[in-house]
Amino acid sequence: MLTFVVLATAWNILGGYAGYVNFGTGAFFGLGSYSAVVLFKALGAPLAVQIVAAAAVGAALGFGVGIMTLRLRGIFFAIATVAILFIMETLMVNWRYVGGATGLQLLRPDVMAPFTTYTRMLFVVMALLAVVAVSVARYVQVSWIGRGLRAIRDSEEAAESSGVPTLRLKVFACTISGALMGAAGAPMPMYLSFIEPASTFSLNWGVSALAMPMIGGTAHWIGPVLGALLLGSIQQIVTVTISNEINVLVVGVLLVLFVVLAPDGIYGLFRKIPGRK
Repeated sequence: MLTFVVLATAWNILGGYAGYVNFGTGAFFGLGSYSAVVLFKALGAPLAVQIVAAAAVGAALGFGVGIMTLRLRGIFFAIATVAILFIMETLMVNWRYVGGATGLQLLRPDVMAPFTTYTRMLFVVMALLAVVAVSVARYVQVSWIGRGLRAIRDSEEAAESSGVPTLRLKVFACTISGALMGAAGAPMPMYLSFIEPASTFSLNWGVSALAMPMIGGTAHWIGPVLGALLLGSIQQIVTVTISNEINVLVVGVLLVLFVVLAPDGIYGLFRKIPGRK
């Protein structure tokens, strides 16, 4: 769930504030995961180094994607992000060093004090990453950057004619979003003790990262957090009680309901409460 908070918050910086729908979340998440695996396998790098490197690689991919695709708009940009996801997956499928299509088994290193288990340490690490992601999203929202991104979302032509540096802001949002998604992927291989391309670069990451801000509300930094907590909880309950395959159905049903009945999400419903200050 903490991973979902980071991914949903990161997605919202570009998709919610600027209005550019990114279906390629899995590309950034997966690249961050594989970057961490390569560093651990080659150098035995500690988790902190893995996360920093994954964030840097994610930021580099985000910058490259921004330069190449952000001149596209609407459905064309969304299709381009899906293509990047499949390209990244294909590269890892054919890279023998990280296990190729069959994946790679990982042995967790010794846990550091004061933690008693490695998974507890990963929980604390993901909690810190979630705090960082939400803090960055909040800063972007209340700063001139957020105002510029919202102007782009409302009317890019009007924003550009008013002096807003549209391309620079879009590339910045894509870079920051990519860095946070890459960082979110770094702890996952050690959490699972295994990594393989199909699940790591799954399109489900992109669908969930899109659905959570839409359900929680894209206009405010708290929206992705609410959506991640709600949808993440439901997905975990469904996985344990029914089946993992039903997760996508649950996401789809909730997304349709909120788009039709509450297009502004949970945060939008809260703002409509009479007498709320």
